[in-house]
Amino acid sequence: LAPWVPVVGLEIHAQISSNSKLFSGSQVQFAAPPNSLVSFFDASLPGTLPVLNRRCVEAAVMTGLALNCSINKKSLFDRKHYFYADLPAGYQITQQRVPIAVNGSLSYSLCIDNKMSQLVTKTVRIKQIQLEQDSGKSLHDDTRSQTLVDLNRAGVGLMEVVMEPDMCCGEEAAAAVRELQLILQTLGSSQAVMAEGQLRVDANVSVHHPGEPYGVRTEVKNINSIRFLAKAVDYEIQRQIEELENGGTILNETRAFDSKLGCTVPMRDKEGKQDYRFMPEPNLPPLILYDAKSLPANMNHQQVINIDWIHERLPDLPSVRREKLVEQYGILPEHSFILLNEDGLAEFFENVVKQTQMKPKKVIGWILQDTLSYLKQHSLSVKDSPVSSCLLADLLNLLEKKEISSTAAKQVLAELWKGEGKTPLEIVKEQKLQLLQDQKELEQICQAVIDGQEKEVIMIVLG
Repeated sequence: LAPWVPVVGLEIHAQISSNSKLFSGSQVQFAAPPNSLVSFFDASLPGTLPVLNRRCVEAAVMTGLALNCSINKKSLFDRKHYFYADLPAGYQITQQRVPIAVNGSLSYSLCIDNKMSQLVTKTVRIKQIQLEQDSGKSLHDDTRSQTLVDLNRAGVGLMEVVMEPDMCCGEEAAAAVRELQLILQTLGSSQAVMAEGQLRVDANVSVHHPGEPYGVRTEVKNINSIRFLAKAVDYEIQRQIEELENGGTILNETRAFDSKLGCTVPMRDKEGKQDYRFMPEPNLPPLILYDAKSLPANMNHQQVINIDWIHERLPDLPSVRREKLVEQYGILPEHSFILLNEDGLAEFFENVVKQTQMKPKKVIGWILQDTLSYLKQHSLSVKDSPVSSCLLADLLNLLEKKEISSTAAKQVLAELWKGEGKTPLEIVKEQKLQLLQDQKELEQICQAVIDGQEKEVIMIVLG
């Protein structure tokens, strides 16, 4: 039989970086005391009405433009009904029928066989981006067999980014999400910190034989790390293949990834498809956006959102920054990926280059082989590095001026990692690591060695 073809599609919820919630004035803050950031609207008291947060709309437009989407000048809000303890209203306000942005694409790169020198670029289509509210958080206390509800997160603004099923393995899914995360952070539209739940991924996975229709898909919900995403997808593909080859069937079910066991486990089946009873949100008018051409002359500019104005102010996206790094410093394309993928590493590299006479192509080796591997070994981020860009530049200048050898430079760097506040030059002097430039001094040292080892010298001479 022909090999199996895996198909992977992703739905990503990114928390919008905004001081207040999507439809209320409540503050947004991670790890605040439970239920301390809940307005009457968030708690769904009767008679409370939603007021749309302009900042959230701008963030969604900016993200849509960065992902090559068409921005809908008229989008609509809907109610999606389901009952859960952390959803006080019994429905979530979302954009099911006409979302804010559609038909985009995201290019991402990954390396073949873990060889950084063999980068391949792929593209995943973006079906849509929609604005929606987050739900609250249920905390299950097993010891007392009770569930506690924290509504601080209820009503926080989310962008749901729906990707088409264009990927085929965990590595591709992880690379696409990492690129999306970098784009969101560059735009400032989401801080996208997965550890704080600001980026949550649902993966839809199925397998089929070439030429046959797609197989039954399962959904792996709420994956909260890029590493776990790759593992969850690959595990699920393998599980489905083994199930089918053993004559079993795949259930259309929702699963969760157990990171301790490294496998996916069933949560609930989707039999009897849940009817969310979508209906237009009666308390919100259609969301109307403008561009330079359609902007009404007599309109207060504070009151409307101009797509072209946002477009003109988009920062350089990661792909452009990589190209600039390659062009400006003559480094390899694969090195530019590592620089951008590690938070703060590109800035660190550029700061070192500015302060040293060493060529950027040589500096990159010290950054990637020495600095990065040390930080990884000790699970440190770039900003926590005990060796600042300034100290590393001082060290590389000593090497460049041939005042020390590269072996000595490695020794000095090892000392600098201890973070004792010494400068490279102080360490060099303390440990007498300077290269000798003076011929006479060198001859004197050699002579002293010979004089002190008369027996050995006679033995060698007599040979």
